[in-house]
Amino acid sequence: MIIDLRSDTVTRPTKEMMDAMMSAKVGDDVFGEDPTVNELEKKIAALFGMDAAIFCPSGTMTNTIALLINTQLMDEVIVDKLSHIFNYENHGYSVHARLALKLIEGDRGIIRVEQLKASINPDHDWMPNTQLACIENTCNKGGGSFYTLEQMKNISAFCRKNNLRLHLDGARIFNALHASGNKVSDLHGLFDTISVCFSKGLGAPVGSVLMGNAADIKRARKFRKALGGGMRQAGILAAACIYALDHHIERLKDDHHRAKQIGEVLKSCSFVKNVMDVFSNIIIFDLKEENSADIFLQKLQAQNILAVPFGPSTIRMVTHLDFTDEMLEKTIDVLKKL
Repeated sequence: MIIDLRSDTVTRPTKEMMDAMMSAKVGDDVFGEDPTVNELEKKIAALFGMDAAIFCPSGTMTNTIALLINTQLMDEVIVDKLSHIFNYENHGYSVHARLALKLIEGDRGIIRVEQLKASINPDHDWMPNTQLACIENTCNKGGGSFYTLEQMKNISAFCRKNNLRLHLDGARIFNALHASGNKVSDLHGLFDTISVCFSKGLGAPVGSVLMGNAADIKRARKFRKALGGGMRQAGILAAACIYALDHHIERLKDDHHRAKQIGEVLKSCSFVKNVMDVFSNIIIFDLKEENSADIFLQKLQAQNILAVPFGPSTIRMVTHLDFTDEMLEKTIDVLKKL
């Protein structure tokens, strides 16, 4: 038995999800004729209180398109230094959108309004125009940290007042909503654009959506095509995302519960220096100085457990749909014996 805690992207479709995929009605999505893609886009847009949505292969693509439709050439975008947009998207903000980033050092990826205010550039010819703020919820490198509803409302109000557009990188937004106890409807009206990923906590094999107003999503379709994201009979993939929305949101509590149990065990392990608070399904911990991440991961792999390095002596584990109670027991047993 291989226990894969590298990411929640490693999940495989359940039998029921596969059945939904195989029975999906399909058409050519570039022509707008795939009924299952159309159903997904209408369903998710209505859920988040947005005008429209566009289905894309990945969250990196939806974030890139969000940057393109919310900005102009040489604008500046405010993000936290831990953000996925800065760390894990191969600098697409500069390659595709030709933008600058203003990096903020938030609290585990959580930006405060005061930091946004201090990051807006004066209107000088020699400085880029501050046009967009992006927040990530949950924040991957922040250990699954999340914004409270009050924090999001305050940021939204500040952006409206200061003519800043606001994008939510909601790759794991359903994890954030579960952890915070909020509803999707609480987010209505707070953001100009929202991206949501289905291939992480929700367990679909492929897919992300970008939501916004009708005019922005119409422009997004041109950018999606230019980026190579215009898929054809994509309803097979969209069906998995619809199934995930209908069946895999409530069960996120299981992932969070198992992650917290692992976090508690790690706190008592002699080789662990410290463990980040576990907010959702991500566990990040630092090893004591005499332990390197590579050697520690080799020891785990010898016990058929996989995780990833997050620094020279830092490890990340992520619980997910395919991580069972039996696997949890084995992981805890191995950690206690290392």
